[in-house]
Amino acid sequence: MRGILRVARTEGAVEERRRLTRLLALATVPAVVESALLVGVGLQSARPLAPQVTAVWPYDSYHDLRWLLVYHDSWSTFLLGLLAVVALRGVLSAGLTALAWPAEVRRPSWRWLVRRNVEVAALAAVIISPWAALSVAFSVVALSWYLLASLLPMLLVAPFLQRAGVAEHWWRGLPSAALLGWSSLNFVVLTLTAALIAATPGWADIILAGLAGAVNGLLWRQTVRAATLPVRIRWARVPVAPLMIVLVVFGSVAAQGAVGAAVGGHRQWDPPVVTQRLPDRVRHAVIVLAGHDSSWDGTPPADPRVVRFSYLGLDDRGRPRPYGPQATHRTLGSSAALLAQQIDEAHRRTRRPVALVGQSEGAMVISTYLEKWPQPSPVDTALLFSPLVRPGRAYYPPPGHSGWGVATGWELRLLSGASNLFREIDSNPDEPFVRSVLAEAPFYRNRTLCPVAGVRMMAFLPTVSAVEAPPGEYARIPVYERPAFHGGLLGRQSVQDRLVDFIAGDPVNEPRREYDVLQRMGAAWQAPELLLSLNPIWSTNREADPARTGRICEGR
Repeated sequence: MRGILRVARTEGAVEERRRLTRLLALATVPAVVESALLVGVGLQSARPLAPQVTAVWPYDSYHDLRWLLVYHDSWSTFLLGLLAVVALRGVLSAGLTALAWPAEVRRPSWRWLVRRNVEVAALAAVIISPWAALSVAFSVVALSWYLLASLLPMLLVAPFLQRAGVAEHWWRGLPSAALLGWSSLNFVVLTLTAALIAATPGWADIILAGLAGAVNGLLWRQTVRAATLPVRIRWARVPVAPLMIVLVVFGSVAAQGAVGAAVGGHRQWDPPVVTQRLPDRVRHAVIVLAGHDSSWDGTPPADPRVVRFSYLGLDDRGRPRPYGPQATHRTLGSSAALLAQQIDEAHRRTRRPVALVGQSEGAMVISTYLEKWPQPSPVDTALLFSPLVRPGRAYYPPPGHSGWGVATGWELRLLSGASNLFREIDSNPDEPFVRSVLAEAPFYRNRTLCPVAGVRMMAFLPTVSAVEAPPGEYARIPVYERPAFHGGLLGRQSVQDRLVDFIAGDPVNEPRREYDVLQRMGAAWQAPELLLSLNPIWSTNREADPARTGRICEGR
C-alpha cells in the first residue's frame, strides 16, 4: 500500500513538473516572439513592452490596447483588431490559467475557462481602453502627468480581474492580500525588466524578454492559486468590483482635469525672473514665455530688461497684450511668428542681444522659432524649462478624416468632452496647439533639444520628465536636472541663480545620474511610437526616426 502511495505521489510530482514546464513555455514564447519581431523591424523604442504580452491581468490588456490604439489606420482595422485582441487574449489567458491551476482544487472545464477569460478580456478592454488612450495622448504631448495618471487604475483593478478569470462570484468582496501582493510584484517585475531591456543593445534583450516571460508564468501560478484556494473574503456580500470599475472609468474623465490643474491651471505665472530685478552683469533683454493655459493681466516685470511674451501679440504701441488661457491654445507656428515680432521690438527698443526663457509650451515656441526663423537673429541665448521631451510619438487624424489612430482620436474627444463639464477652460485633443504638434511631429520628436548654430541653449529638466522620454537620447544641449514635477523648477530661487549665470555667459551643465535610470524605468508604460515612415503626412520629411535609432538631431 505504501508503495502504491509512493508511486502515486511520484507520478503526481512528475505531472506537476510537466504542467509547470508547459506554463513557463506558454508564458515565455510569446514574449520572445514579440521581442524578436521588434528587434527585427527596428522599432527600438518599443522593445521594453515585449514582456507584458504574457503578464497577469490587466497589464496584458494594457499592452494589447496600446498597440491597437496606435497601430490602426481605419475603423475597420480597429474593430477587427479589437475582436482579434479580445479573442486571442482570452484563449491565451485561459491556457495560462489552466496550466497554473493548483492540483488540490478541481479545475473547471476548458470550455468554461475560455468563455470566462474571453469575457474578462472584453471587460478589461472596456475598463482599460480610456487609460490606454490617455497613454497615447501622453505620447503626443509628452506630459508625464498623463502617464502617471494612466498607471493608477492598473494597480487598483489588477486583483479584481485576476479573480475574474477563475472565480464564479468574483465581483463580491475584497481581493486577498496575496492577490494584491502578487499583482503588485508583476508591476515591479515588468518595470525593472523594461529598464534592463532599454539598457541592453542588440539581440540580448530577447533573452531578457524570455526570462521576464518565465517570471510571468510563475506569477500566473501564484495568482491563480491565491484566487482559487479557500480564504476568508472580507465584505463577501458587497459588490466591490463593480464599484471599483465605476470609480476607475470615472477617473479617466477626472484625470484630464487633474492634469490641467497640475500643469498650472489658469493662474498668472510669476516666476522670480519677472518679479525680481536682474543683476547688472546680465547684458541681455530677456523675453519670458509662459506655458499652456497660462494668463497675464498686463502687470510689467520688475526689471525693464525683462519682457513678457504675449500669446496675443503686440498692441499699437509695441507693448505685449494681456491674454487669457484660451490664447495659449494657438498653433506653435503662429506663436513663433508672434515671438519673432516681439524679439524684433525688444531688440529695437533696448539695443541689446535677446535671451529667451520659456516654460513648457513656451519652450516649444522657442524651439519652433529657432527652427523656422533664419539665423543670425538678435537671439543668442535660449533657456528651455520643462520642455516637452520627444513629443509627437503617436497620431490621430482631425475629425472627419481617416488615418492612423482614428478611433483613438474619437475616444480622446469623448473623454475630453466629459472632462470639460468639470473644467473652467475647455480643452480638447484637436485644439490648434496639439494639432500643430501632430502635424510637425517629425521635427518635435527629433530636434526639440538639439543645438542651433549661433545660440547658446540649455534645458532645465525636472526629474519627473525622465519618464516622458522613451529609451535613447533625449538632449544634445547642456541640461540642469533637479527633482521636481513638470513646471516646478523656474519658481525656485536656486534655479533663478542658474538662469542668471547662464544668461550672463557662465557654463552650466548639471545632469543627474538617476535621470537615466528613471527614463528606463518608465519605458514599460509608454505607448509604442508610430513609425514616421508609415504616416503619409510625415513620410516626406527629412528627419531620422528616433523610434528606430534611439538617437536625436539626425537627418534621414
